[in-house]
Amino acid sequence: QVQLVESGGGLVQPGGSLRLSCVASGRIFSIYTMGWHRQAPGKQRESVATITGGGSTYYADSVKGRFTISRENAKNTVYLQMNNLKPEDTAVYYCIYGSNKGQGTQVTVSS
Repeated sequence: QVQLVESGGGLVQPGGSLRLSCVASGRIFSIYTMGWHRQAPGKQRESVATITGGGSTYYADSVKGRFTISRENAKNTVYLQMNNLKPEDTAVYYCIYGSNKGQGTQVTVSS
């Protein structure tokens, strides 16, 4: 059983920043990949960023250069630093560990 709890979402103006956090508990292995997905209203869920246990990262083209994923294995925590946010980044952001998904945290980018 794995539990994922996200935090850090909110309302921010275009160009602003937010930092999402996800704490994992249960049967967690630091070698496994963790990541963030997002789903905007009326759109399919998409992968935003992932990070392997060894620290290799992947970013969707739409967020490259603006978002940074990191993890602290000792704390079973993964982060998503989001800079220069755009209205099209508005979505519910979900923490991912294997086939597990958290409840999500809302990110709204609007003036």
